[in-house]
Order: sequence, then structure tokens, then C-alpha cells
Amino acid sequence: MIVIFNKNLDKSLFCIRAKEPYKGKYNFVGGKVEEGETNDEAAYRELFEETGISKEDINLDHFMDLNYFKYENNLQVYYGILKHEVKLKEERNKLEWVNIDSNLLDIKRFAGNYNIPHIITQIKVYLKNGVGIDKY
Repeated sequence: MIVIFNKNLDKSLFCIRAKEPYKGKYNFVGGKVEEGETNDEAAYRELFEETGISKEDINLDHFMDLNYFKYENNLQVYYGILKHEVKLKEERNKLEWVNIDSNLLDIKRFAGNYNIPHIITQIKVYLKNGVGIDKY
């Protein structure tokens, strides 16, 4: 999963899922690691494929992993702050900038069973305390 913030750090980029799971709900962009590529390469590839955002537009940082041992699933969470405005290019899913102060706990609108507000909050704490961005 890739959490993208706009330059002002007040919005995050979401896709509206076109298929299950979470069809019709807001979710972060992302995808799977392909054979022979690193996790970082996969994050940049998926981001570009789904949004048109390239390495020149953003620096991604591997922030956290969510391990679901019973499902044998590991979600790697990357984040980045856009360096400048970009023209988005949708692949399968509609893309939308969402104000991060909106009700991210609304599971009728947002995917992930409350993971989205947790992830956003943790990144905000890091940005404030870890790198000293006063916005948070």
C-alpha cells in the first residue's frame, strides 16, 4: 500500500476500488511484488501504473508492515509527499484526493477495517516527531 500526501499535507490520494475486496470504497493505491523485483521497485512501479506518479514526483519511504499471520498476508506500507502537483492517470480505479481530516473511521466509505486512520495517524506522528514537520 502506498500513502500519498499532497504537498500541503492536508490530503491523501485514494483509489475507489473497482473490484472486491472493498468494491466501491476508498483505499490506498498499491499492488503485489512481482518476481525478481524488490519491494521498493514494486512500490514505485505500482504507484506509476495506478496513478502516473513517478520517482521524479515523489520519494517513497517504507514506513510499516502489517502482518496477518492467519491469512499468510503481509501488507507493506509506503508513504510519500508529492514534490509538486501532478496530473493523475487512472488505471482501473478512480482516483480522488481526500482531506485527511475527514471521517476516516467511516467503514461504509473506507476500506481496511480501520487500518486507514491508524496508518495515517502513525505517519502524522512520525512526520511531527521523527522529522519535525510542524504541520502535525
